[in-house]
Amino acid sequence: MHNQPQYDIVIIGAGPAGSNLARLIDSVRYRVLLLDASTMRVKVCAGLLSPDAQRLFDRYGIVLPQDIFVDPQLCSVRVIDLAEPCVRHYRRSYLNVDRTAFDSYLRGLVPPSVDVMQARCHRIERIHNGYRLHVHHASDKQIQIDTHHIVGADGASSLVRSTLFASQNIQKYVAIQQWFAAEAIDPYYSCIFDRATSESCSWIFFKQGQLVFGGAFSPKGCRVAFEAQKRKLIEQGIVPAHIFDHPLKTEACRVSRPHLHNGIYHGDRSAYLIGEAAGFISPSSFEGISYALASSEALAAAFNSVKDDSDILRIYRKKSSRLCHKIRLKCFKRPFMYVPCLRKWILKTGLGSSKRI
Repeated sequence: MHNQPQYDIVIIGAGPAGSNLARLIDSVRYRVLLLDASTMRVKVCAGLLSPDAQRLFDRYGIVLPQDIFVDPQLCSVRVIDLAEPCVRHYRRSYLNVDRTAFDSYLRGLVPPSVDVMQARCHRIERIHNGYRLHVHHASDKQIQIDTHHIVGADGASSLVRSTLFASQNIQKYVAIQQWFAAEAIDPYYSCIFDRATSESCSWIFFKQGQLVFGGAFSPKGCRVAFEAQKRKLIEQGIVPAHIFDHPLKTEACRVSRPHLHNGIYHGDRSAYLIGEAAGFISPSSFEGISYALASSEALAAAFNSVKDDSDILRIYRKKSSRLCHKIRLKCFKRPFMYVPCLRKWILKTGLGSSKRI
């Protein structure tokens, strides 16, 4: 006779995707565990809430508390091509938040009927009626947890995806970010392109008196490319040399990029992926919070509406189809940002940009 798993659903990852799923899922109908490894990992993120994320919170009826917001609030994106002298500004309204405080607030919305454990899953194996998770608890104990369903909300380096769906590839970059003391504050987010060091983008933004520079780079030689971009920013007078002399901290993690015909994967056999683990992230800007919220909402709706577990994946795919379509549109947009000749034409013409006085 087989033992009954302790949980119906275990959610691995307590970022926006995992916490939102735990908040929305019917935790009276299902025994749910949320594994939170936030104190055991680094996440490189600008901590900017896009208009899409803001609209989702409005629809949820969630009023974000004042203490998660940091200065400055941003209403403009400055686009810089290090190969071209042209700089353009584009109106975008982002909410600048303390990412740690923001994630903590979302976890605080998880109902008490959901178990939350400070732990990191380091191994997953299939068992006869679900999955067995080998977990390193924050107290330094090693424990095992059995569950019928497993949800990977564990980001670009998803253990769920790499273990259970290793053949479902998605392009990865290494995101590197450093924080520096700033002498002045600019009220915009700078998006930086330099084909010589990265096929992707970099960024500069400010938080509470600090300048943050980061970027997404190909894994091979990523740190060399990162330092090369810093030198170019100094040479072109965009950042004073002495600002970069003494980093306050350095962060790095993997970041995913879905393509037009691959990268997004919802899961299979009672294992599901949401957020960046599923490939739900903008392929052009790498904005991920709105996709994390929307994909977790779609999976929660699937769990809450089915009578037969075999229908969960079909409904999840259906309810996230608009999100997939949105990513496909972003894939079509990407060449206008990343192909040098197209970007040069956009910047030269000033198409869609705002005038500076």
